[in-house]
Formats: sequence, structure tokens, C-alpha cells
Amino acid sequence: MPKLDFSTDDQAAIVARVRDYFLSEFELDVGRFEAEAMLEFFAKEIGAHFYNRGLYDAQAVITNQIDAINDAIYQLEQAPGV
Repeated sequence: MPKLDFSTDDQAAIVARVRDYFLSEFELDVGRFEAEAMLEFFAKEIGAHFYNRGLYDAQAVITNQIDAINDAIYQLEQAPGV
């Protein structure tokens, strides 16, 4: 999995959400550096699973659209004159 490449604003927002989550769920005040390290860890360890699932979901959408197009083309076919 490639290194995270979030904008500075996006990374700050994600880190803030991680910190808020740990504070509200576990009453644990996590610092910015710790939250950044957790983000990097989770991205490295499980990020590929989420990425691959996203690819699988996108492929399913495209497959459904292709099937719909094929059906529409089939409906346009005309019977040859006999």
C-alpha cells in the first residue's frame, strides 16, 4: 500500500476525528503525533482491505451498467425481413 497522500487539511481533519473518537469512546486523550501514528498503522495494516473492497464495489457497479447497456442494445435489434 502506498504511503498516505492526504492534503494537509484532510490529514488534520482525520487526525482530529481519531483524537475525538478516543476521547469520547475511551476517555483517552491521544496527542496529535500518536493519532498520526495510529492513522499510518491502520492504513498500512488494513488499508488494502478497504481499498480492495472499494475496487470490488466499483467493478460491480460497472458490470451492472454494462449489462444494462447490453440489454438496451439487444432491445434495439430488428428482425430481418423474411
